[in-house]
Amino acid sequence: MTDLEKAREFFGKDAFATKAAGLEITAVGDHYAKVELDLDERHYNAIGAVMGGVYFTMSDFAFAIASNFNAQPCVTLDSHITYLAPAKGRHLIAETHCVKDGKRTCFYRISIRDELGTEVATVINQGYKVAAD
Repeated sequence: MTDLEKAREFFGKDAFATKAAGLEITAVGDHYAKVELDLDERHYNAIGAVMGGVYFTMSDFAFAIASNFNAQPCVTLDSHITYLAPAKGRHLIAETHCVKDGKRTCFYRISIRDELGTEVATVINQGYKVAAD
């Protein structure tokens, strides 16, 4: 089984991200993840823009995968999102990169863009590594 298949199997248990929101894990690596989403009517708000919670859910899920896959369990300690532009396309991509991986905390940057290359949001997450039982 590949790492991508293992990640999809394990993180597929996140019913909100995978089933309700429709997110798909498309890449996983050492402290890295890519999550994608085909937008449909459930992702838009009353004024016709993508709901901010969609971007936040994508970033949270990508962070969870990148910081927890083949690693000590990690939870979000702090998260900051900046909305940069409305999505112009119909497909979103969130990519997570580890900036610093410390003994008890970690720091990740998540970029969300549409398929046209428009960067729609950027997120900074700090994680806390939970002691193993």
